[in-house]
Amino acid sequence: MKIHKKVNSWCRVEISKEHTNQTIESYLKNEWQFPKKLLHELRMEKGCKVNGEVKPWNTNLTCGDQIEFILFREEDYGVIPQKQSIEICYEDDHLLIVNKPYGVETHPNEKGQLNTLANGVAYHFESIGLKTKVRHIHRLDKDTTGGVVFAKHALSSAVLDSMLSQRKIKRTYTAIVEGDVKSTEGTINKAIGRDRHHPTKRRVSPNGDKAITHYKKIKYMPKLNITIIECRLDTGRTHQIRVHLSYLGYPILGDKIYGSKYKLLNRQALHASNVQLIHPFIKDNLTVNIPFPSDLKQILNAK
Repeated sequence: MKIHKKVNSWCRVEISKEHTNQTIESYLKNEWQFPKKLLHELRMEKGCKVNGEVKPWNTNLTCGDQIEFILFREEDYGVIPQKQSIEICYEDDHLLIVNKPYGVETHPNEKGQLNTLANGVAYHFESIGLKTKVRHIHRLDKDTTGGVVFAKHALSSAVLDSMLSQRKIKRTYTAIVEGDVKSTEGTINKAIGRDRHHPTKRRVSPNGDKAITHYKKIKYMPKLNITIIECRLDTGRTHQIRVHLSYLGYPILGDKIYGSKYKLLNRQALHASNVQLIHPFIKDNLTVNIPFPSDLKQILNAK
């Protein structure tokens, strides 16, 4: 674990034996994963000190040195803070994981838009005295519930974006589908493209973008003729899980756009139920389970 301390806008770290003889620049680049742009900004504003002094970036660090650098900058939120009751599942100085409810957009799609998850996150930041841009790392469909990761500063955003593209942030989705899924597990490797007959719909298309979904059967509920499955994605296409499961012949419960016929639910039964990653700065394994909303919980607990 990397022990660090937040001091106003600065982050203070004591150098351990393993980082002795690294230069200031290599330490920031390798250990904290500063990209070139942010590293350049830090250098230009003399935003790094060793034992309280600004030193050349080729200075070698020694065990016990106190290195400080600007990390937590004050910024405009980028969205309008709006009082909401958001469910926080994990939070530290670097990132935030929030349980997005049903019927809520992840972020505004136009300037001044309210009632999105990002507006609630901005209000939360404001309430704890944090002035930073609201940066979502990924999105969920409006009617999909579950965990959304937000970065709390620019470096965190850059590193988490990179981790997401390298599939180092693992997200598990729980879906309730119609019918009895025969295979206990499998992989759907079918490209997804736009449906030319429907402005927002997607479909499996040989000319579409590569899309890979792994699924695992958890439980079949014969009285309701529904199956609970877990899905993990290698790609992040719009409506990917919904399209792939419908293509298999098992539409997600309540997802009328993609073929649901049952009337147990008036929206798709899809929930981002788990987020797993190695924390980019603390280096701990982070596994966060995201509670199910009441409507899905009622179906999952049905006898």
